[in-house]
Amino acid sequence: MAAALLANTLYSLGFVLEKRALTALPEVTIRQPVRLLRLVVGSPLWIGGSLALAAGFAAQLVVYRTLPIAAAQGIFVSGLVLLVLLSARLLGEETSGRERYALGAILLALLMVVLSLREGADTVSQDAPYPLVLLVCVPSLAAGVWLYGSAERRTRNRHRRPTTGVEYGVAVGLLYGVSSLAIKGVSGHLTTDGIGGAVLDLLGSPYPYLLAFTGVFGLVMSQAALQRCRASLIVPVCTTVTSLFTAVLGTLSFGEALPEQPLRLALRVAGTALAVAVLLTMPKHDASPQPSPPAKELTSP
Repeated sequence: MAAALLANTLYSLGFVLEKRALTALPEVTIRQPVRLLRLVVGSPLWIGGSLALAAGFAAQLVVYRTLPIAAAQGIFVSGLVLLVLLSARLLGEETSGRERYALGAILLALLMVVLSLREGADTVSQDAPYPLVLLVCVPSLAAGVWLYGSAERRTRNRHRRPTTGVEYGVAVGLLYGVSSLAIKGVSGHLTTDGIGGAVLDLLGSPYPYLLAFTGVFGLVMSQAALQRCRASLIVPVCTTVTSLFTAVLGTLSFGEALPEQPLRLALRVAGTALAVAVLLTMPKHDASPQPSPPAKELTSP
């Protein structure tokens, strides 16, 4: 529990620091990944945010060794409250009434998932069949990249309405969901006995390669999206998609059984369904109009 709360704090702080750094940088795009990486690596504030995220990753490894996947996701998403508070305080971002209701419903949904857990009654699996992992992860990666590209094409339309970033959040959330499953798989290979053999065993699994792919593509995609959208909305959407993906598909892939008691099962299923419903109904465009271009001065002939 302590490691999960620490991961929440580090992830929220990391995203806010990166967002603040990105607002001071020139516009970045996934079409120029080398330029994007050069710009962010040159920002000390962004480096601080990335180090916080890396420390959150380390804390997440500890959590996955001690808690079932669904339980871990419920605790991780509780960090959304801290993220919204930090975004308002440090970034000056304000959420609309409808968005606040949506975030509240997401927290309620994940509270239902947490209440469906019972200490000692849920199994903590350490590995999954590799073909099943690839069957789950590869189509999800393709869907995430396609959805992000689709959102980018709409963004380039000059007459578009301002986007809230929901599509970006879902796309990046799919990549991070795959990353979360890979982290779970890596955690199962961590051992203090026979380190050399454990490393070779890990390299023979798909997990390090999934982490490498999602690390590179997730970094480029998330930074471009984070620069043009509000962190207080895109990060909660991304986190919710990641958590649902990991809780549902991760539980099935790693063979962690669902609750047998009807009430606990109903809470877990209803919480998952509520979170998905909220994501589908969240506003995809900002209500505030785009700023008008400055009027040209009239000059006498």
